[in-house]
Amino acid sequence: MPLPRNLAMADRTLPEDTVKMPVSPLVQETSTFKADSSMTDRGISSNLGIYAYALGAITLGVVGLAWSDFATNWQRVPVDVPLRQSLAFLTAVCELGAGAALLWRRTARVAAGILALLFAVFVLLWVPPILRAPEVYDSWGNLFEESSMMIAGLVLWASLAPPGSVWARRRIAISRLYGICVVSFGVDHLTYLAGVATWVPKWIPPGQMFWAITTAVCFLLAAAAILSGILSGLAARLLTAMIVGFEFLIWIPRLLAAPHDHFPWAGNAVSVAMAGAAWVVADSLSYAEQRLNPASHPETGS
Repeated sequence: MPLPRNLAMADRTLPEDTVKMPVSPLVQETSTFKADSSMTDRGISSNLGIYAYALGAITLGVVGLAWSDFATNWQRVPVDVPLRQSLAFLTAVCELGAGAALLWRRTARVAAGILALLFAVFVLLWVPPILRAPEVYDSWGNLFEESSMMIAGLVLWASLAPPGSVWARRRIAISRLYGICVVSFGVDHLTYLAGVATWVPKWIPPGQMFWAITTAVCFLLAAAAILSGILSGLAARLLTAMIVGFEFLIWIPRLLAAPHDHFPWAGNAVSVAMAGAAWVVADSLSYAEQRLNPASHPETGS
């Protein structure tokens, strides 16, 4: 989830005897995005991440409207909140509308901001249970799942910002924050390893516990790559593929097994949204690597 290179220095040449000092990847990344810090001309709209993220928001909205409720277990809104059903309806409308608005360039940035704010609310709703029982990791895990979708909205907001703006220059830093969420995904798997194993289809060899451990390790490796910047684009792509795999191997079968239950519908919607969020981050990090290493990432026009 490129712009033409900045030509401001095109006519300047260095004397042949000038010594060129090596530039660290971090400094190179920063200077590159000062010169060309936005994908607004073609990068974002030509990558699939924004469309996957839009599909996730639309799916959440449709499920919310169909059930007149929040995404159970993830969007934690207490049952005693006044006008809860009306708030659920309003939330679903915002998700559906913002998801659709992401598909048009003129409204995409505003839509990304709305979704980031909306997911931020659900992040904050997990803070009270964490404060009451900080030793229970389930609440932390849900907080970081919502955070992953919020961060993806911020990545899109920054990606669609005017070139050279503060937000545009912070896009890669925001993308790397997503890695903290991925650390949590791995820790969550390891904390509840026995329970996670029961979600793995029994027909997949060599066994449920093997894949529970493997996915946890993959989460942690992906997090290390994203946070360090080493092969971060590839790691984010593989992470996206893994989350998409969860959708097809786990959530869709559960929905087919219990089509009249709200939980699998909500779980599928959240799964699609999380896959879209990972895709957005993958596009952003891959774009950054392409700008830093144009020779190893030839422009294909796609």
